[in-house]
Amino acid sequence: MAAQSKLTPRNSALVTAVGLGIYLAYRHISRTTQQKKGAGKEEEIKVVIAQHDQKKERAAVDGVFVRRLARILKILVPGWFTMEAWYLMLVAFSLIARTYADVWMIQNGTAIESAIIGRDMALFKTHLFKFIYAMPVISVVNNMLKYGLNELKLRFRTRLSQHLYNRYLRGFTFYKMSNLDNRIANADQLLTQDVEKFCDSVAELYSNLSKPVLDVILYTVKLTGAIGAKGPAYMMLYLAFSGAVLTRLRRPIGRMTVQEQKLEGEYRYVNSRLITKQGQRREQRIILATFSKLVKHLRNFIFFRLQMGFLDGIIAKYVATVVGYLVVSRPFLDLADPRHLHSSHSERLEDYYKSGRMLVKMAEAIGRIVLAGREMTRLAGFTARVTDLIKVLEDLNSGRYERTMVTSNGPKGDTANSLKLKPGSGKIIMKDHVIKFDRVPLVTPNGDILIQEMSFEVKAGMNVLVCGPNGCGKSSLFRILGELWPLFGGALTKPEKGKLFYIPQRPYMTVGTLRDQVIYPDSHEDQLRKGNKDEELADILNKVQLGYILQREGGWESVQDWMDVLSGGEKQRIAMARLFYHRPQFAILDECTSAVSVDVEGFMYQHSREVGITLFTVSHRKSLWKHHEYYLKMDGRGHYEFKPITADTSEFGS
Repeated sequence: MAAQSKLTPRNSALVTAVGLGIYLAYRHISRTTQQKKGAGKEEEIKVVIAQHDQKKERAAVDGVFVRRLARILKILVPGWFTMEAWYLMLVAFSLIARTYADVWMIQNGTAIESAIIGRDMALFKTHLFKFIYAMPVISVVNNMLKYGLNELKLRFRTRLSQHLYNRYLRGFTFYKMSNLDNRIANADQLLTQDVEKFCDSVAELYSNLSKPVLDVILYTVKLTGAIGAKGPAYMMLYLAFSGAVLTRLRRPIGRMTVQEQKLEGEYRYVNSRLITKQGQRREQRIILATFSKLVKHLRNFIFFRLQMGFLDGIIAKYVATVVGYLVVSRPFLDLADPRHLHSSHSERLEDYYKSGRMLVKMAEAIGRIVLAGREMTRLAGFTARVTDLIKVLEDLNSGRYERTMVTSNGPKGDTANSLKLKPGSGKIIMKDHVIKFDRVPLVTPNGDILIQEMSFEVKAGMNVLVCGPNGCGKSSLFRILGELWPLFGGALTKPEKGKLFYIPQRPYMTVGTLRDQVIYPDSHEDQLRKGNKDEELADILNKVQLGYILQREGGWESVQDWMDVLSGGEKQRIAMARLFYHRPQFAILDECTSAVSVDVEGFMYQHSREVGITLFTVSHRKSLWKHHEYYLKMDGRGHYEFKPITADTSEFGS
């Protein structure tokens, strides 16, 4: 009892010091936040915006996190009879085997040391050979655990990446995410780095929590029989207390993780755009400013982790060890304890050594559980990011998007908000060989109304010339027709997406062979399945005056950097060759023959008519009038006219 009274003041002082440390750290965090809030009117506005973003980006270990994680886990492990489930079981069995191996090694090691102290050579050899025989088995268990975890991470990443890309690359979802919806910035960051870090964190957390929890349960059972139930009970109470305190203090980690990944994405984006932009000094300032913002956040994050590391080390490691010493010492220091009233020194030493090691292992396991809360808080940040991406992809695939509507300077200052128009409220009717706009408003994703209602009908064979000044709505019309932009009302009758073809002024050249350039977006297997032979492709090249390119570039299998190898006119004629290969019902030609001579251009337009392709052409060349029957003219002030081209039609696009 005297020994216990000596320990009590130390314990009390230590608890007081820990409590004071927690209080000072918490006051420092609170004071820093208050200083930021009082940094002037402009800073107050920033704080309000930041608080609004924090509400949207809430990332803490709570019920929301559990629901989010459970939803993603259904994607990672879709069923009991999947390879992911089998690897989870492999890791679980490896963890159980490793825990039992640890217990066995404690008991066997204690027996070896007892034999050494007791000078028992036979017993020493027996337990030493047991250890030698067990080494290969223990090594196999450890390596199977590593293999299972690495394979689990890879399979989780594969499963989640496939799920996300199936939705991201469905239709024009990738276009809508970057051009229509402003909830997700830098989707590439989410699809690559965030997914990888999330899957690694989930697999590591499964291992880092399962093993300590199993250790605590097993050592609790063993210690209860050795030193009674009070010791393990005190340790469990300490686990609950320390876990609650540290979880509360770690709350900012989830939000800071979300912000870190966003800033990393912005930094990658400004670097990737450098190659396509001019103005070196301007781009340099943008890159350095973005990097400075990232560095500032990372420095704050590092300092916060320094504070939490100080508290983690004291609470989860050192105080846990002190509590372990207090618990294990009770049966030995209490002279009235019946267990050791008549035991010898060597018996007490062996009992203490075995119980002490188990209690130290239990204290370490409790410390790992407490520290796992830190990784769980970080996982909450990645979980929030991935969940947001899944939600946005589901909305976009369902035809819903969210975008901040801005005030319009368009005709009469009208906006979609002021006229109560809703994206996706129009009706799309699929029908071959006809395109019909029936009271369809021409509205941008920002809500700017270019034309309040548009009605016209184009049947097969009715080539239409589209003209008007810049910003009048020509591109908007085609984006609505191609279902890139949503309908805000009316009814649109059109063929399916595969029966419409769009050719821009600067056509895209894919990575691959010369054949791939002509049949894009088909693959060689698609070409063979359709029954199109290379001889037919050569005939198409002759139609667009490119027959010479086969010999010049070395045949269909030649692989080049086609964006550099081909001239501007050759790239435009390759795009027309794609049109003749696919033979859609309708084609939209957006200044796509501007670098082609008039005679070659006329031949291609005539061939389009021969193969039954109806054209919408955006061009300022007067030579193209004769290839069209109607014109659609927009004046940029909210008015349009759709009329047949006659002999007395004087001018277009004025």
